[in-house]
Amino acid sequence: MTVPTYTQYIDFSVPQSPSYLIGVDVGTGGSRAILIDTDGAIVASATTEHQPFRSASPGWADQDPEDWWQASASSIRQVLSASGAAPEQIAAVAFAGQMHGAVLLDDRDQVLRPALIWCDQRTQRQSDWLEATVGRERIIALTANPALTNFTLTKLLWVRENEPELFQRFRRFLLPKDFVRLRLTGEHAMDVAEASGTLLLDVTNRRWSEEMFAACGMPLSCAPRLFESCEVCARVNEAGAAATGLRPGTPVVAGAGDQAAGAVGMGVVRPGTVSATIGTSGVVFAATDRPAADSLGRLHTFCHAVPDRWHVMGVTQAAGLSLRWLRDTLSPAQEYGALMDEAELSHPGSGELLWLPYLMGERTPHLDPEARGALIGMHAGSTRADVVRAVLEGVAFSLRDTLEIFAGMRVPVERIRLAGGGARAPLWRQIQADVYGQEVETVQTEEGAAYGAALLAGVGVKVWKGVEEACDTVVRTAARVEPNADAVSKLNSQYQIYRSLYPALKQTFHHLSAREEKFSV
Repeated sequence: MTVPTYTQYIDFSVPQSPSYLIGVDVGTGGSRAILIDTDGAIVASATTEHQPFRSASPGWADQDPEDWWQASASSIRQVLSASGAAPEQIAAVAFAGQMHGAVLLDDRDQVLRPALIWCDQRTQRQSDWLEATVGRERIIALTANPALTNFTLTKLLWVRENEPELFQRFRRFLLPKDFVRLRLTGEHAMDVAEASGTLLLDVTNRRWSEEMFAACGMPLSCAPRLFESCEVCARVNEAGAAATGLRPGTPVVAGAGDQAAGAVGMGVVRPGTVSATIGTSGVVFAATDRPAADSLGRLHTFCHAVPDRWHVMGVTQAAGLSLRWLRDTLSPAQEYGALMDEAELSHPGSGELLWLPYLMGERTPHLDPEARGALIGMHAGSTRADVVRAVLEGVAFSLRDTLEIFAGMRVPVERIRLAGGGARAPLWRQIQADVYGQEVETVQTEEGAAYGAALLAGVGVKVWKGVEEACDTVVRTAARVEPNADAVSKLNSQYQIYRSLYPALKQTFHHLSAREEKFSV
């Protein structure tokens, strides 16, 4: 149950004059703002890049939260300028963002250290400690998820153990988008969809888990207030207005983590519709009417951005990152489109090459931060085209792993909507249709999480009565891709080989990780 605040007793209905909504996605590579009208049409968009995350040791990933705020403020200013919208015409703002990142604040809301972000893998010791202290089954019962290195709690515990003097000054944590909202409004707030990825939320009952806080010795006072994703949780203050050009008092809606917000932007808000998103990471996402937890912990079970609805999702750590790594390694000056053209020269099965996309460890289905990437099957006749296509197919195989788990859990998959880089490239769309063995589709407005955040902003100020109505009104299918029967047969066979590789290589991966730790300076 959320705690009402003064903002919930104010009339935030949309003014009669033309009005607009802003959604901001605080991503890993940059912050993107879009401005839409109340018919859902995009009027303006802007992206400001972040500094690349720092990796002082293998598997570490830190970013500066103040950089997120500066980039978000810049993107908001740019869409206001490009659209010509007056500040008083902005009906509401909402945020989406990269999940799990731990922003530690002192008693004056100053950032204590760079944030450990979603792909950081340094916290295996803390994850193991949680399992030993609380128990794996009990953690899943309390939070619907196992203790993983990606989750916010393990990052907080790492700082407590490794930087104790700094941790003595710790008073509150936020996630990336919620830190940006703090700078915009002065309010500490978080939505239940985003909070689901902290390992501190009672996902079933959509509230903080007092037992988890107590078990790990964290005070409940360090957590922000919780809201549903479509609730107004704050208003722009004077400092936020000066930085962004927004009007003081503009309503700010809670929003959601990038995956739940992206699902809203694609209309994935009812059981049966599934999204497959290939960004830096890859995510397969399904809405459910109940908190359906995987007993083995291979999937995440989170609150959805839709009230009284949940979702399950599987995550590939390095999906689009695999293609970026390939480009940066082999052809730094080459455009992604040229890589796709080259891959077209190969054929389904990639000349019997297979790619394991475990460049940052892996979540679904292996839960192994020490997993490594691997290119298997090279021979004298292998071509660059085969290598590129193998990467595309390997990423699709990793997402199919989640669909296989959905089938075992009886999560319905009636339609699959694609998003991210995997939706924009025709070859990657066809590969996904062939690997999944099912028709896939794209939507007309593929702005992902920022668009979903803008829709949530509109629901918060009564442009639409609810999230489902917003999606039914503005989300439209753009194109469908049918699987090719011959390719499906070939790739089914290739997928079975793919599934055999991780068990065969697991011990090798762990030996390599141990050597790396032993010999690192």
